[in-house]
Amino acid sequence: MNNLTRRNNTFWDPFFLDSFFERGNTNNSFMKTDIKDQGDQYEMKIELPEVKKEDIKLSLEDGYLTINATINETEEEKNKGKIIHRERHFGNFSRSFYVGEDVEEKHIKAKLENGVLTLNILKVEAIQKEKEKKYISIE
Repeated sequence: MNNLTRRNNTFWDPFFLDSFFERGNTNNSFMKTDIKDQGDQYEMKIELPEVKKEDIKLSLEDGYLTINATINETEEEKNKGKIIHRERHFGNFSRSFYVGEDVEEKHIKAKLENGVLTLNILKVEAIQKEKEKKYISIE
């Protein structure tokens, strides 16, 4: 544990601290995200309860992957009963993560299932390996 840093009673690799991946507000109660290193790629799991696929927009610009999501309160929910306590949020939400300037949209796979958006992002090192020169031996 020499290189690990303690934060909130959990040990973290310093690479993931200080919002390395994230730009903007880090105190989101919406879009809670787990990031896992899978060797040649990162796997991100982002909670998006009750958000439909068509209400999610993913964009990639200047090395930042931005997730925009909209969740609307239905007319039935608005007009049904008196709200005593509310923790769910409605409206537009956005979160950005730095993935590197060499990452292109073709290197990101996205899937929405059971309220969880899963993104698999190929690592920059793996992308650079794709671009390596190939040599032909001379007989």
